[in-house]
Amino acid sequence: MSAIKLHVIKPSVNNMTARVFVRAARLDFTEDDAYGKTRSPEFLAKNPAHLTPMMEGDGLPKGVMFESCAIMQYLCNHHHLHHFYPTAPAERAMIDSAMFYIVGTLYPYLARATYPALGFPLYAGEVGASEAEPHAKEAAQKAAVAALAEPLDVLHKFFMSGKTFIGGDHPSIADIRLGCSLEFLAMIDYALPAWASHYLKEMETRLGAAYSEPAADVRGYIGWVKSNKK
Repeated sequence: MSAIKLHVIKPSVNNMTARVFVRAARLDFTEDDAYGKTRSPEFLAKNPAHLTPMMEGDGLPKGVMFESCAIMQYLCNHHHLHHFYPTAPAERAMIDSAMFYIVGTLYPYLARATYPALGFPLYAGEVGASEAEPHAKEAAQKAAVAALAEPLDVLHKFFMSGKTFIGGDHPSIADIRLGCSLEFLAMIDYALPAWASHYLKEMETRLGAAYSEPAADVRGYIGWVKSNKK
């Protein structure tokens, strides 16, 4: 039996992050498609937050953990995968800073911009999840799209600063989180800056099938949603 069992929802870029990582790190794992299962009594007994990706692993205090970035950090620490997550405090701090900026600043804008088009539910308290008029929801979505430019620029100029990846010459866990997140922007035909388009190509070239196979599920879902909107 594999030491790692992932429970995933394949069209999600949050899940894609963990799926890419375990493949790129060449870890022994199995994968369970959790679509339609996350509110089941069995799932909730393990994970009351009903979030995916969820990882079952030997030695975890609760037997499972969730949140894609935390999963990558744990696996890097546990398996000494320093090329994805450096051990030097200053270098690690920059990877952490970039990753938290992605999930705390970039991704909320990205979710507000893309989830309505993807058919994903927005979070409670968001305009898109409220009973606001359609024009108000559309205005909020457009504002989120416009806001994406600044964090993308910060990631490029501050965290990459002339390097191919946030991690330097090799993709880090922050790069995996960023690359996967950017995949959703195809849903709204967002005009990526030239550096970001090149970056995504470099991520897929460097990681190969470890990236392209999970990406195919996300891209396939986007294609399916778009085809049904015509």
